[in-house]
Amino acid sequence: MNQEYLKKVYDYLISNKVADRKQIDEIFEESSKNNLDIFDILVKKKVTGEEDIIKIKANLLNIPYIDLKETIIDNSVLRELPERAALFYKFIPFEKIDNSLKVAMVDPTNIDALDALKFISVKQNLNTKIYITSAASFNVAIKQYRKFGEELESVLKNVDQQIVDKEKPQKKKEETKRILEEAPVAKIVDIIISHAVEGKASDIHIEPSEDDLRVRYRLDGVLHNSLVLPVRINAAVVSRIKILSNLKIDETRKPQDGRFRFDLSSGGNIEKSVDLRISTFPTVNGEKIVMRILDTSSDISTLESLGIWKRGFNIINENINKPFGIVLVTGPTGSGKSTTLYAMLKILNKEGVNIVTLEDPVEYFMSGINQSQIRSEIGYTFSSGLRSILRQDPDIIMVGEIRDKETAELATHAALTGHLVLSTLHTNNAIGVVPRLIDMGIEPFLISSALNVAIGQRLVKKICEHCKEEIKPSISMEKIIKKELDNIPDDQKKDLNLKDGIKLFQGKGCSECKGSGNTGRMGVYEVLSMTPEIETRMSSRITESDMAKEAEKQGMITMKQDGVMKAILGFTTIEEVLRVTEN
Repeated sequence: MNQEYLKKVYDYLISNKVADRKQIDEIFEESSKNNLDIFDILVKKKVTGEEDIIKIKANLLNIPYIDLKETIIDNSVLRELPERAALFYKFIPFEKIDNSLKVAMVDPTNIDALDALKFISVKQNLNTKIYITSAASFNVAIKQYRKFGEELESVLKNVDQQIVDKEKPQKKKEETKRILEEAPVAKIVDIIISHAVEGKASDIHIEPSEDDLRVRYRLDGVLHNSLVLPVRINAAVVSRIKILSNLKIDETRKPQDGRFRFDLSSGGNIEKSVDLRISTFPTVNGEKIVMRILDTSSDISTLESLGIWKRGFNIINENINKPFGIVLVTGPTGSGKSTTLYAMLKILNKEGVNIVTLEDPVEYFMSGINQSQIRSEIGYTFSSGLRSILRQDPDIIMVGEIRDKETAELATHAALTGHLVLSTLHTNNAIGVVPRLIDMGIEPFLISSALNVAIGQRLVKKICEHCKEEIKPSISMEKIIKKELDNIPDDQKKDLNLKDGIKLFQGKGCSECKGSGNTGRMGVYEVLSMTPEIETRMSSRITESDMAKEAEKQGMITMKQDGVMKAILGFTTIEEVLRVTEN
């Protein structure tokens, strides 16, 4: 405390007779001698209580006081400020009127907390009014962020009685269905999904074990534990989700797939609707559920925003504007292949063309495009659907995935008869596309005629822009980076600014990224075009090593090289690049 403020505190304590002058003098002397907070000493010596101290601070700072111990804060108000930021900076929103937000702070003189609050309020177009509250009051109020867990606990109290079937065996199915329409289990499922959507998770995993039922959310490609429930409710939760997905609730031995739409509501109004793709899987401890969250209302990304730049962008743009041929995107499950295909369709979606898609599932709805969902359970597969599509006079065909020889043959035939075909294939990289198609039974001379371009991709976490800091790479890491840079054409690395040496970046963690240092993901890519040199060598059974040599000759930038450049530019960390490309 500065001297001016100390005098103000001293005068206030004297004038308000908080203690006699002698006692106050002793407290100030002890504070000065031992470098202790005056207010802490007042509480320790029981001169006054914590709440009274906060009221004194409120008067001295001319900030209104609030006691939140008995206040019930609406969940929509709590969502205005992230929980991790609230815990870290010790502030909490408690009331909102229009765009005016009242925020209680334990220490309104904390500059870092004030800056964080200002940043969030400006971003969300909020006017904030600051109140001061005690640590005890804050600790009570912050528990309301845990409403998720508390709601679950309250509904779990009666679950046992709700799901135990005391009827005769032949009535079990009807009774189960009735029970699952009632509050407790339905509420649990709603809470699990709501919090996943609000937290921007891509997947929900509900996994039974011998002792408990674990719920995990996938955020930015990584699974995080969310909560643990009693394993006794697993059958009821699974059955509830099956009913929503129109699956067979009495079939527990085989995997099933389904989907349903979920409405996220607040105050009786629907804020957002998402589609959920459901997969059930029998395990020794019961059925496991995985729900993929498909936000069909979100905007479709552009190729540039995904991270496809320079040489790669030019090659893709040139090849998708050809009247026929195949464009294949490769990578493991969850690497963003479908998103890349949609970004291409966004470019191609023009009035003069007929675009038809076969998808499993339809992840984004695009106006002007004829999108079809395959149904393998009734025989409507990629191959059978592709036959039907060819009778629909399409200009451009998007097939969600080439899984078998029949689909590969039909796609190749379509490309050779005047159609542009976009699809995905499971290979480790772009150079593996040709050998994979040959393994599937496609003749090399057909591949050389049909294939336009192959794109390999992975997803990396992006560094949070609000807490990004520069770091110096270790000697070993610098060696790895230089090795990759040496094989990149000079015109592709001219924007890297390497004059002062190699610089990398990392996120130190802040309220915006909830302490993780990362926000969102982007792609690292490699783009291989079919050149005359590759076509010439296609007469023989070309190997991946042969393809790699040809790719190097044409100046292809590998996923690892693309990632290294993005790390130097500050979009991601070098550790992320190595994690996804060295496998």
